[in-house]
Amino acid sequence: HLSLFTGWGCGSFQQRNKLDQAPVFMSKSNAAGLSINTATVKEQFGFRAVAEACARLGIPAFAPWRDQIAAIGLDEASRIVNGTGLRVTGVIRGGMFPAADKAARDAAIDDNKRAVDEAAILGADCVVLIAGGLPKGSRDIAAARGMVAEGIAALLPYARSAKVPLALEPLHPMYAADRACVTTLREALDICDLIAPGDGPELGVAIDTFHVWWDPELEAQIARAGRGGQILAHHICDWLVPMKDMLLDRGMMGDGVIDFRRFRRMIEAAGYHGPQEVEIFSADNWWKRPGEDVLKVCIERHDALCRA
Repeated sequence: HLSLFTGWGCGSFQQRNKLDQAPVFMSKSNAAGLSINTATVKEQFGFRAVAEACARLGIPAFAPWRDQIAAIGLDEASRIVNGTGLRVTGVIRGGMFPAADKAARDAAIDDNKRAVDEAAILGADCVVLIAGGLPKGSRDIAAARGMVAEGIAALLPYARSAKVPLALEPLHPMYAADRACVTTLREALDICDLIAPGDGPELGVAIDTFHVWWDPELEAQIARAGRGGQILAHHICDWLVPMKDMLLDRGMMGDGVIDFRRFRRMIEAAGYHGPQEVEIFSADNWWKRPGEDVLKVCIERHDALCRA
């Protein structure tokens, strides 16, 4: 995974070096290769609490959401990252490009630039971009996808100057109208190749098991992303049957229908050997449990089910 970032800014490499310095909170565990997206324990922990719990349990990385960064302040968030030595596998989230008028689209670009600044200060591996849905009153999904491509193209020079990769994450088609008009790995890679063909780690994709496990083209498109050096992040959680809520009922690995070992084999065959980031939205289950208990289950399930 680190080879994908050769020539990129010092932030990510500083994070890697911190892991070699035995941070004061870090303990040994079987959590190697694991990252925790802060959404997984958003109801239990703020930024400091989740960072320190990860470090205490030996989880080497995490990915904060921007609202949690804002709640504590960017300077303090940076001090916490430095103090714990955690790798930041992503800043969540940028994107949301489509809008009904140019002023709103320009405002989205400005907000994405702030996300890039936050990622640069935290030494994050990438900013994860969610495309955004249809503008209010629109039924033109092709036009929305065009706005996504235009928005990323406008943002990319700024991200390049900050040496922060951009990772476009396709979401499941059930979110196409309101959250992400880019719904397949093929669509996401087509946009990347249109904007920055061959640029690899400057612009790539975040591959989330929940969103793409169903895709009959999945193996071919993962291999395609690997050939281009475009796999910048890998998120994991399970698809429950039945699902009570389309947004807030994701499963812990092993509780649903996704074959995580097969998925990881495809990812590694494509050349990605980086962290697996647990991102679970679970209003009626995991958000109601003690945060540290949830993290311990993440370690156990990742170790048992998610290695190739």
